[in-house]
Amino acid sequence: MGKYFERLLWNSRLFVIFAVVLSLLGSVALFFVASMDIFKASMKTISYYRGLLPPDADIHEILLSNIIMAVDLYLIAVVLLIFAFGLYELFISKIDIIEEEMGSKILEIHTLDQLKDKLAKVIVMVLIVSFFNRVLHMEMSTSLDMLYFAISILALALGLYFLHKDSHGKH
Repeated sequence: MGKYFERLLWNSRLFVIFAVVLSLLGSVALFFVASMDIFKASMKTISYYRGLLPPDADIHEILLSNIIMAVDLYLIAVVLLIFAFGLYELFISKIDIIEEEMGSKILEIHTLDQLKDKLAKVIVMVLIVSFFNRVLHMEMSTSLDMLYFAISILALALGLYFLHKDSHGKH
């Protein structure tokens, strides 16, 4: 009886395949949407220089905002991709083709802590890109706004420094 229960318990790990497949689908969808956003931004740029947009349109803001949002989507897609690879390697099976074709260990994950660390680093980058996008649209009307802006940039820089320092300290 115990042996059957252990087999059932062990095979229940295969439910993770749902998360793997859906994470991959989500990643592909985000890559597609981000690519379409960049394509649309390129079309708006062409329209601007052909004189087809209103004369008061600011192409720099349009282009920069659309590309930053696309980069954000790409980063989230990468989070889902890393998550899918990590779950698969941790719960289902080692992916042998990674070593054969890539020679890189970027997607190789052996522990939950490694998966967490890789995801955390990409998520921090998503947050930084989102912050950058918000800052672009921020109106600074007082010196206090400028001070908050400077403090937030300092906090981001310190966070990146410690994140980078932590990753080099583990090797």
